Amino acid sequence: MPDKRDYYEVLGVSRSATEDELKKAYRKLAKKYHPDLNPDNHEAEARFKEANEAYAVLSDSEKRRTYDQFGHAGADGQGFGGFNGAGFDIDLEDLFGSFFGGGFGGRTRRKSGPRRGANLKYRMTLDFMEAAFGVDRDITINKEDICGTCQGKGTRDGSEPDQCPTCKGSGEVHQHQQTLFGTVMSSRACPDCGGTGKKITNPCTACGGRGRKQTSKRLSVKIPAGINEGEMLTVRGEGEPGTLGGPPGDLYIEIRIRPHPVFQRDGNNTYCEIPITFPQAALGCELEVPTIDGPQIFHLKEGTQPNETFTIRGKGIPYVNRSNTRGDHIFRVILEVPRHLSEKQKELLNEFGDSCTKQNYQKQESFFSKLKDLFKS
Repeated sequence: MPDKRDYYEVLGVSRSATEDELKKAYRKLAKKYHPDLNPDNHEAEARFKEANEAYAVLSDSEKRRTYDQFGHAGADGQGFGGFNGAGFDIDLEDLFGSFFGGGFGGRTRRKSGPRRGANLKYRMTLDFMEAAFGVDRDITINKEDICGTCQGKGTRDGSEPDQCPTCKGSGEVHQHQQTLFGTVMSSRACPDCGGTGKKITNPCTACGGRGRKQTSKRLSVKIPAGINEGEMLTVRGEGEPGTLGGPPGDLYIEIRIRPHPVFQRDGNNTYCEIPITFPQAALGCELEVPTIDGPQIFHLKEGTQPNETFTIRGKGIPYVNRSNTRGDHIFRVILEVPRHLSEKQKELLNEFGDSCTKQNYQKQESFFSKLKDLFKS
């Protein structure tokens, strides 16, 4: 056929292309021109058929040698010229699964190999101090687990189940179907064994032959000091069991922390507010400051101002897995103005106020100086 293009030219590869290069080039063209992606596009359909024909020949070593020697004439003589399906045996499910999300035509190809078990999630609520210093907790989780009666075999006496006679233990059955695009080989899970490759004739009475059953399991979990809100702890292998010999999943524990009546937390620092009296702020004092380790004596300086903050180093939350390294404790003083004064107290307070000078109230003096400058003009 003089109008037929060279197969290597169709795929856009050199005559020395490897099998991987051929497959990569074919997948690229098949994805670009596949009829499912180009509905009612006759040119794309023709290009798809052309690429399919070229790959069917060049991916077969014997057919490729014949084509390299004799060209299209030799290929036609071997009975695989043209896109008529003769001689084609392409597993399109394998080729298209990588970019159509499943087998050819939207079917999903099911694998019969080992599968990892499902992960589980558990939410744990801790007190503020438990999160700060760590705690050992016992929890109970409900999950599917290996049947203790048959040890996961699914048989009544715990023996190995028989091989499925339908799929010969492979877990899959194959079917060849003649389509517009040639002979398509499809695979699906064996209907007789559900893809396990095994046939149970004497099922376990405890699990009904499934090899697993719903159960409650008690676990002891060590919560590290310093864990924070929203963090996840991973307990390896405590998810649901795998299938066909696959490993179990993991258990993820999500941490929630109850608020504390005195302390707040930001990262590894702790915070609190402490009310103080006017004499304490003015004269200074030995102030008892609450921390997560207990009360700490802090020397409050003379003339401490309202809302001023102070830091006690190393009295915050420990860093996870670094118990010797901790955040800081930061506290803010709140000046409490006295209420319900007696007449004597008011008299004394007035005497005190009259005795004060501008030097005692520097912020007030600065403020009124700015007002005078502002309205001077």
